[in-house]
Amino acid sequence: MGNLKTWMVCGLMLLPSLGKAQECCKMNNETIQTIMARRSVRKYLDKPVEHEKLAVIAKCGIYAPSAMNQQTWAVRVVENPDFIKGTTEIFKKENPEQVKRDANFKNMFRNAPNIIVVACPKDDHYATLNVGLMGENMMLAAQSLGLGTCCLGSAAMFLQRSEAYKPYIAQLHLPAGYEISYILAVGYPDEAPAAKPRDEGKIEFIK
Repeated sequence: MGNLKTWMVCGLMLLPSLGKAQECCKMNNETIQTIMARRSVRKYLDKPVEHEKLAVIAKCGIYAPSAMNQQTWAVRVVENPDFIKGTTEIFKKENPEQVKRDANFKNMFRNAPNIIVVACPKDDHYATLNVGLMGENMMLAAQSLGLGTCCLGSAAMFLQRSEAYKPYIAQLHLPAGYEISYILAVGYPDEAPAAKPRDEGKIEFIK
């Protein structure tokens, strides 16, 4: 009888935890909902993002973990439309075929009104990991603010492979020895893409 009472008490104590687990599974958790709702957005409204929201996104980025808390990143939030227009004009001249293939082409950053340029030291594995972590922070922060994002690796490559972009790279005031890792397109979404299938077979539980 004593053992039965003990098990009953233990069961009652576990009920709150089980309830929380069930809530999590139902995704009644705001953080989980934000993660599951995030999409890569490639169409944006012609409306710049407010400075205050961009500042919050950037701050969430630098609150990401980094190896030994070295914070080996440089974050440049571009609000100047002339930067986007100028770099796009170079892109159009150097990549006319890519522009022709996109009937909705406005700029080289998936038509986003704002971008966040993220750089880190060259050939530093931990720095690359650091900026990856910060990128997810910023994308989720943007999602929670009703904004869309798209992580652009090709745009970073184009900016750094041509001499014509150098005046614009100079405007970013990147530290010596740093290179652009990726660029986040940020804006108010003009599409609501469905989630692409995820392969849950990639997950294994080792017991």
